[in-house]
Amino acid sequence: MANEKRDYYEVLGVSRDATEDQIKKAYRKLAMKYHPDVNKDPGAEDKFKEINEAYEVLSDKEKRATYDQFGFAGMDGFSQGGFQGGFTDFGDLNDIFGSFFGGSGFGFGSSSRRNTNQPRQGQDRYMQMRISFMDSIFGKTETITLEVDETCSHCKGSGAESPGDVQTCPTCHGTGYVMTQQRSMFGVIQQQTVCPECHGTGKKVSHACHKCHGQGYEHKRVKLDIKIPAGISSGQQIRIAGKGERGTNGGPNGDLYIEIFVQPHSTFKRDGNDIYIKVPISALDATIGTSVQVPTVYGDVELKIPEGTQPNTKFRLKGKGVKTSRQTGDEFVEVTIEIPKKLTRKERELYEQLRKGQKESPFERFKNSFK
Repeated sequence: MANEKRDYYEVLGVSRDATEDQIKKAYRKLAMKYHPDVNKDPGAEDKFKEINEAYEVLSDKEKRATYDQFGFAGMDGFSQGGFQGGFTDFGDLNDIFGSFFGGSGFGFGSSSRRNTNQPRQGQDRYMQMRISFMDSIFGKTETITLEVDETCSHCKGSGAESPGDVQTCPTCHGTGYVMTQQRSMFGVIQQQTVCPECHGTGKKVSHACHKCHGQGYEHKRVKLDIKIPAGISSGQQIRIAGKGERGTNGGPNGDLYIEIFVQPHSTFKRDGNDIYIKVPISALDATIGTSVQVPTVYGDVELKIPEGTQPNTKFRLKGKGVKTSRQTGDEFVEVTIEIPKKLTRKERELYEQLRKGQKESPFERFKNSFK
């Protein structure tokens, strides 16, 4: 009876202002959960009918508007006694039953069928390669050995000795699949499966290729020269077209992607296209100034250290960073001051003379600032 029915929105678990997509999503989820062919619990069949009844109304704009205004009383004009076993969205049910029966549907047209005998590209492959820091700066060519399945050069992937040896499969008539029928409480269900004769290709070869023996591909061990571009960094990938997994039904191979990992350097540190390096100098050189030969990835460069240079001062060497096709980085030199732990007698005497010649030490200036 009508007063025993649950609210349709409550059945689907959606709000009264739910969108069409939200209603459809909720329906698909519940229908897959409570379908009797999947859920054998008592009451699952009744639950499934209740879900479909709610969806039949809420998925139809006219019915939904009437239900929102009049409730179950307004449904008598559409369907006496409620749900009569009809489904309003055959595409949804084909998708749902496809998950149950491996691609089967109710047979409501052929739009949901997948053509299994079409050429398909193979899956991509992924590898990792470690290179040195300097190789990442200047680039290099690395040779790798790879096992790959390539399309047979004789039959071009058909697996036949000649084009005339390829015939349409008599079992599936070239479709790549066969249909079987199964009766259920909802009527006759058509189940689609891969053709056992041609294994989904839709073709039958009468005379196999002498080179690949009907496989359509040749397994090879090949050497590839991988060109690593200058300036590449960790995490970047190099794509090698056609060296992935083999395709099916004459489809092309996937691609090979090589991810680069750059080994760290003992001296240079990279950040983007800039290079950083720390250079130690003595307290004396920092005080009176000097010139030092600073390492760069391109060789040593003279750097002038002005007098009075403070610890951790950074100097920029323009254009001495990473060079890529888009831009060139710089090298930043950070000066660290090394204080001697031990002094010779002569060195101590010289330092004492310098201290006596000071008008005011840094600490005295600090202390006097509080007076």
